[in-house]
Amino acid sequence: MPKVLLNRKFIDNAASTGGHTNFFDTRLSGFLLEVRRSGGKTFYIRYRDRHGQIRQFKVGNAQYLAVEEARQHARELLAQVTLGEDPVDERNTLRHVPTFSRFVTERYLPFATSYKRSWRKDESLLRNHLLPRLGGKHLDQITKHDIIAIHQGRRAAGAAPASANHLVILVRYIFNLALKWELPGVTKNPTKGVPLFGENNKRERYLSQEEAQRLHTALLDSANPMLRYIVPMLLLSGARKREVLDSRWEDFDGGRRVWRIPTTKAGKPRHVPLSEGMIRLLHTVPRFTDCPFVVPNPKTRRPFASIFYAWHTARTAAGIPEVRIHDLRHSFASFLINSGRSLYEVQKILGHTQIRTTQRYAHLSQETLLEAANAAADAVGVDFAPANHEPNLK
Repeated sequence: MPKVLLNRKFIDNAASTGGHTNFFDTRLSGFLLEVRRSGGKTFYIRYRDRHGQIRQFKVGNAQYLAVEEARQHARELLAQVTLGEDPVDERNTLRHVPTFSRFVTERYLPFATSYKRSWRKDESLLRNHLLPRLGGKHLDQITKHDIIAIHQGRRAAGAAPASANHLVILVRYIFNLALKWELPGVTKNPTKGVPLFGENNKRERYLSQEEAQRLHTALLDSANPMLRYIVPMLLLSGARKREVLDSRWEDFDGGRRVWRIPTTKAGKPRHVPLSEGMIRLLHTVPRFTDCPFVVPNPKTRRPFASIFYAWHTARTAAGIPEVRIHDLRHSFASFLINSGRSLYEVQKILGHTQIRTTQRYAHLSQETLLEAANAAADAVGVDFAPANHEPNLK
């Protein structure tokens, strides 16, 4: 185990006396030069890990790396060892960090398809936008700059703010899972601190009582005999379209007046209270022999795949062609709020996990606000306006 002062002259002239020979530096303990019979020369550090085992870690090729640069790098690595780190373990960990494509294919999508009802949307976003840009990179190589470039590029291509934001949100979720599963080499989420675009394009459309009456009339004339039950179920429960279309009689408990929805958007069951109106509606829904579904296609006795054309015909006939199926859920929430119910109650009935999601439904009609303001003025009991004054407001 010869010890020498490693310098360029010695390195150039050094030769192996066997298979390979190690020359240890006299200036920095643990720093060495390996010389092989083939003539190859490599700088290493040798140290004991925290378990007392001797390990050797490559610093660099001595033919291309200046000895002072190699010694300085070796000094930094040995300092890490002193602090309890292990360069060999870190190198082995990095070798096992998967590419984004591999992690998505082998871990994320199988996980998402097992519980997430919107996994097909994730698959589409990944295939069309994220995998072409990030697929070949290892997870620890993806940076905040990469995410910002994708985010802003999608917006510059003409996508709506929400569409561009979905890419960031999906990557954030994928990395959060990688961190939660303690994937080797993944220590941070590159989406952290990436600001989302403001989403001012969220439509707030609510049915008035008069519009609801017109819609009811149009439903009675629909060529789809089940639409007259499907749409009211949506409007009276605030449920999502697929929750109604896939509903089964076994999930309704008339005695407890509750509808158990087994699988929701969040992947968890929830319970919807059944109002008097909903109970009366369910009593009128026709039941089909040996069919477990509440509102099936009468021909197939299976849930409808789509009701768009029947719905479009009905809403057009009612004079509200811009109203979407999901606006019935908006309207249900609006009716609750305008009836004086709290956001907490609306959140529980709609099955939102976060109150901020419910707040977009907390639309108060101008009439309701005026009634509240007038109630406050009446409670004061004093008319502060002087008599015989000329009005200023028009």
